[in-house]
Amino acid sequence: MLRKRIELGLLFSRSGNYSLLGEACRHGAMMAVESVNADPKASVTFVPVERDPEGRIDAYAPLCEDILKRSGARHVVGCITSWSRKEVIPVLEKCGGMLWYPAPYEGFEASEHVVYSHACPNQHLVPLIAHVIPRFGRDAFLVGSNYIWGWEMNRVARDLVADAGGEVRGERYLPMGDTDVARLIDEIRATVPNFILNNLIGPSSYAFFKAYAALGASDSRFLPERRPIVSCNLTEPELPALEGSGEGHLSIGPFFHDAQSAQSGPTSSFMAAAHSAVTVLAETITRTGSDAPQATAGVFGGHIFTTALGRIAIDRQTQHSSLPVKLGRIRGVGFEVLESSPLVAPDPYLSRYDPHTLFARPGLRVVQ
Repeated sequence: MLRKRIELGLLFSRSGNYSLLGEACRHGAMMAVESVNADPKASVTFVPVERDPEGRIDAYAPLCEDILKRSGARHVVGCITSWSRKEVIPVLEKCGGMLWYPAPYEGFEASEHVVYSHACPNQHLVPLIAHVIPRFGRDAFLVGSNYIWGWEMNRVARDLVADAGGEVRGERYLPMGDTDVARLIDEIRATVPNFILNNLIGPSSYAFFKAYAALGASDSRFLPERRPIVSCNLTEPELPALEGSGEGHLSIGPFFHDAQSAQSGPTSSFMAAAHSAVTVLAETITRTGSDAPQATAGVFGGHIFTTALGRIAIDRQTQHSSLPVKLGRIRGVGFEVLESSPLVAPDPYLSRYDPHTLFARPGLRVVQ
């Protein structure tokens, strides 16, 4: 079989505030590239074209343009933050490229130049709140990094908490990378919420977990079994950075690594989503015979792809993925899965959200 040589852009920060996540995604993408290239049945050979923005927001757009203009790449797997994703979309529009975005995000976006490989709010925040409120209580404290992800996730969370009859007892933000969390801890101690929704990223999140663990050690009201920190973006590569302070807290995503499995493969949802993006791209190129973004997107809709995330589908209209939903509790440097679901269709604008069914959680089941 004559294999097509396809250049593939990779745009991940390997240093900076979210380098652990950038490295995880890059590793997942490179694992999939190696797998595709080693598969004798594959019709493509991927040649990575890498650029490293080093966590600098002003570097993403020019480096994305450099990939699309100075190589033959039409597809870029990359970006972690919503800020960086929004920076590169105008470049993709101008150059006719496609971004495969492997991170959870806040929703309320659909670009024909982006394939959303990770979860949107109805696949993370809505089921997370539905799990937490009946078990811990209705009142929340919201913390986040001071940019799009934190703002929008907390905006949606306010609505969900209000729909449940609860109260947001505080909402605070930190600049990206800021580790001075004393004010947040003091306000949480004073307001005594039932749970804390964590939308901090990188070092800010790690410092917050450590400070909250110290609070719990001095005041048992703030132990994770009574008032947990809950997250939609906390995954396995970051747990060692918590130095044990995450024990017992909750996170949600489409994938958690099975430490008991003998199979090698992705070890976090970020890694699995990047891996899946490359796998799906290879299959769409094989099916269409073209790496033109319009041609590959034409395969979406109704087709099931077998990926590191499991069997998934991609909605043709919004280019968001149908994904499983798994809710986990931190145990050591991994997660104990408490609940899981089969594929949940994406609803990035929450247009199908019904507050009356918030706690019904159709499809979710307790893992025995």
